[in-house]
Amino acid sequence: MSDMNRRAFLRRSTRITAAAAIGVTASGKARADVNDTIRVGVIGVRGRGSSHISGFNNVKGVEVVALCDVDESILNDRSKKLAEGAAKYSDLRALLDDKSIDVVGIATPNHWHSLAGIWACQAGKDVYVEKPCSHNIWEGRKLVDAARKYNRIVQHGTQIRSSEAVREGMQLLHDGVIGDVYLAKGTCYKRRNTIGRTPDEAAPKGVDYDLWLGPAPKRSFSRNRFHYKWHWHWAYGNGDVGNQGVHQMDLARWGLGVKFPSKIQAMGGHFLFDDDQETPNTLLTSFEYPGETEAKKKMLVFEVRHWTSAPEFGQGQAGGNIVGVYFLGSDGVLVIPSYGSYQVYLGSKLEPGPGRQSGGDHFANFIDAVRKHDHTILNADIEEGHVSSALCHLGNIAYRTGKTIEFDSKNESFNGDRDANVLLSRDYRSPFTVPSVV
Repeated sequence: MSDMNRRAFLRRSTRITAAAAIGVTASGKARADVNDTIRVGVIGVRGRGSSHISGFNNVKGVEVVALCDVDESILNDRSKKLAEGAAKYSDLRALLDDKSIDVVGIATPNHWHSLAGIWACQAGKDVYVEKPCSHNIWEGRKLVDAARKYNRIVQHGTQIRSSEAVREGMQLLHDGVIGDVYLAKGTCYKRRNTIGRTPDEAAPKGVDYDLWLGPAPKRSFSRNRFHYKWHWHWAYGNGDVGNQGVHQMDLARWGLGVKFPSKIQAMGGHFLFDDDQETPNTLLTSFEYPGETEAKKKMLVFEVRHWTSAPEFGQGQAGGNIVGVYFLGSDGVLVIPSYGSYQVYLGSKLEPGPGRQSGGDHFANFIDAVRKHDHTILNADIEEGHVSSALCHLGNIAYRTGKTIEFDSKNESFNGDRDANVLLSRDYRSPFTVPSVV
């Protein structure tokens, strides 16, 4: 860490401690009113961060004024192309120390999401955090706690929730358009080739690799554990169920009207390829939700495939990516085959019923909530994001333990199951530690 960033970190830590002691937000400033420009800093600008920059800049009265990335080349490129004139930071702690910034977008790798979000809440910023909001279940709850304690507006990056068509479809589903819904299935069939093998080597020039690792264990640099490919390693990512799949897991849970399951099973593996990937490329997970009677219980099934697949209920094309959710009810099926559409099929012959295609603006929804300082306006409040992210983690825990696991939703833990409880959290590398008390 540079001397400048170290001094900024110490100033920020002192300010947060003092703020917590007197029970006020760290920034001490009121939210911008309807006539103020909301100033945004984006943390992590390579992938989804580029969408954050353009998404925020497309909202009236919002300006991206700061960018942060540990990769100097990426940072400079995004600054030139998407946010010319924005301040540039290599250390997110220095950006969070900037009192002029109202909002932060967090688009780092998964293992940074919760800690960066917690620090942002403590610094008095409102937060748009990418999916999944957590790397594990325990830290996701700590992010929710921080949002509530510091009275911050925190939106989860499951942007399909802002689609007008999908919201309409969900309302029809809950109103009984396909009768009693008993099962939802999410699909994440994405044709992904082998990542091969890459050696350990020195980090590229201009990359602060220690800061990139952050909460994760110290380990030598390898290109197969860096840009995007980090998704396939347990220390940083959550496999495709926590990458693409969290969107569809969120929709499946929303449609069923459920939160945490009571019982989870999983089976899968890393098929076809002998490479550096640790997470499964093929995974079938099942989640059981008890009802008042056996006939009233519900099931959520989620499947990840990495190679050639056939369409299901009109989702996608054979040989291509097939991503979506379908709901099975007593009177038909409702399908959400894309990011902004739904289609109902009715009766035993599955005759077409209502359907619509229409998008929405997740960033605009977030900014509306920020201006009104009302988290109930959010289409994807952090509490919802935490539960949906936790479902992905639960599927991975069932896979990694190799057994049926039973979840205590009240305590967000596994009663008496040491193997599963170990995977609720991780050992954090100082000073990048998620605190027990936020």
